Amino acid sequence: MNSIGWAILFKTGCFCTREQLTINGAKYTVIDNIAAGGFSMIDLVENSTTRTKFALKRITCHSIEDQDIALREIELMGRINSENVIKVIDHAITGTADIVVNATSEVYIVLPYYKNGSLQDHLNLRARNKDYMPEAQVLQLFVGICEGLRAFHEAQPEPLAHRDLKTANICLSNGMEPIIVDLGSATTARVQIRGQQEAQKLKDLAEERCSIVYRAPELFSVESYCMIDERTDIWSLGCILFAMCSPTAKCPFDPIYEKGDSVALAVLSGNITFPDDCPYSQDMQNLILFMLRTNPMERPFIYSVIEKTNDLIGKLESRI
Repeated sequence: MNSIGWAILFKTGCFCTREQLTINGAKYTVIDNIAAGGFSMIDLVENSTTRTKFALKRITCHSIEDQDIALREIELMGRINSENVIKVIDHAITGTADIVVNATSEVYIVLPYYKNGSLQDHLNLRARNKDYMPEAQVLQLFVGICEGLRAFHEAQPEPLAHRDLKTANICLSNGMEPIIVDLGSATTARVQIRGQQEAQKLKDLAEERCSIVYRAPELFSVESYCMIDERTDIWSLGCILFAMCSPTAKCPFDPIYEKGDSVALAVLSGNITFPDDCPYSQDMQNLILFMLRTNPMERPFIYSVIEKTNDLIGKLESRI
C-alpha cells in the first residue's frame, strides 16, 4: 500500500512543510519541482535513508486508459537496453482512476536525477555566452543520442519510435553523456494506415503528444493509405543536430512558431536554411540535411546516420 505523509521542517527560523512519499517501502522527501507538462510533473526528491537524489515523475490519470498509457511508458523503458536511454528505478500507483465518478489515480515513476539538466539547458547557456561547442564535441554528443535511438529502433519484439525526440528530452549525465528521457509518447514504430479515419486518429495523436517544431512532415499530413515507421524520429534527430549547431540553440522551426506562422506549412515545404554565421562545416550541414528529407521513404534509417556521423568524426580526427 502506498502512503503520502507530511513532514514539518524548521529551517533558519521558518516554518516549512515538505511532502513525504513512501513508494514500495522507500521514503522520499520532495525537494523541488523540476518540470511540469500537460500530462505529468517531475519533482526532485531525496531518499530519506540514503540521501540519494532522484527525479520523481507523477502522472495523474483520469481514466483506466490514462493509467494504462502511464504503465506502458514504464514497460517500454524496461524493454530498451542502452546506456543512453533512461531507466526506471521504481514505480507505484496510488488511488483509483474512474472517469465516471471523477476519481483519479497517480502513477509514480522514480528515475535517475541528472544534475546537469537537459541538452536544451546546456545549449541555451552556451548560446548566451556565445560559447559554441567544437564540431568534434557536437558529433560525439550526437552519436551518443543516435546510439540511444538505435536501441528504440532495434527493440524487440518490434521496433519502437520515441515520437517526441527533442533537445529538452535529452538529459546530460555527470560525465556529459546524452540520456534520452520521457517515453510518454513512445509507441510501436511501424503503423499501417488504412483509410481516412485511421489517418485522422494518428494526426490527432501526434498533435497531442509530439512537439510541433520537432514533428515529422508525415505526422502533419497523414495520408489515408501509407506506412509510418521509425524514420519519424530521424526527422526529429535532424532538428536536434540543427539546434546543436545553431547560434541561438533553436531548431529550424522554432522561429516560425515564435512568430505565429504555420509550422506545418514550413515543415511540409522542407525549406531548411542555415544562418550566415553558422560556425560549423558544410559536412555538418549536409549531415543535417541528410536527415531532414520531407519524404520519409527517402529519409535514412538510424544505421546510416550513425555511419555518416562516425565518418565525419574520423575525418575531423585525421586533420589533427
